[in-house]
Amino acid sequence: MKSFLVIGMNHFGSLLAQKLHELGHEVMAVDIVESRVNDILPFVTDARIGDSTNEAFLRSLGIKSYDVCVVTIGGDFQSSLETTCLLKELGARLVVSRADQEAQEKFLMRNGADEVLNPEKQIAHWAAIRYASDHILDYVKLDESHAIFEVDIPASWVGKSVGQIDIRKRYGINLLAVKEQGRLDLSVTPDTVLCPGRTMLVLGELSALQKCFHI
Repeated sequence: MKSFLVIGMNHFGSLLAQKLHELGHEVMAVDIVESRVNDILPFVTDARIGDSTNEAFLRSLGIKSYDVCVVTIGGDFQSSLETTCLLKELGARLVVSRADQEAQEKFLMRNGADEVLNPEKQIAHWAAIRYASDHILDYVKLDESHAIFEVDIPASWVGKSVGQIDIRKRYGINLLAVKEQGRLDLSVTPDTVLCPGRTMLVLGELSALQKCFHI
């Protein structure tokens, strides 16, 4: 279990705070608007009304006691930047800040953020990959060259075993699991037969995945 300080109870911030709490973590939610704090309070460990650009207020929260401080302030980049900077100055262990533009990412990184989230950019990238092909159901980018895809089983592979297809040798791709009705089967062996109605989770270089699955 970790302790989180989430500052900014806009839609993104409140969803993040609720999900962290659902996962069993301690969450302190903060916003300058009383109604937002009242709305989130039933779904987190605790919540406070206050101005996160005020050093005295932030100090009163005991910044060093949190494992992760997340700044999700939206629509007021100056406040986001000031809050990020103050958190680091007050000894925050890990500061993660939200950006809406690439220029903001650079400013935040230069002023105390250890990591930056750009939800719209990340979702747009995911959506472009997901809907550019009829065969892709999900996608996780690991680095600039590698990714995990959930893909439909190609028609020519249906009814054959993993060993018969020889996926790794022929295509340079690792088959991590097969999925059926939302349930993962990680016990994939060369004898595993690829049946209709299933999907596959595959790992490899983007170029190899794109070539194999016509992405």
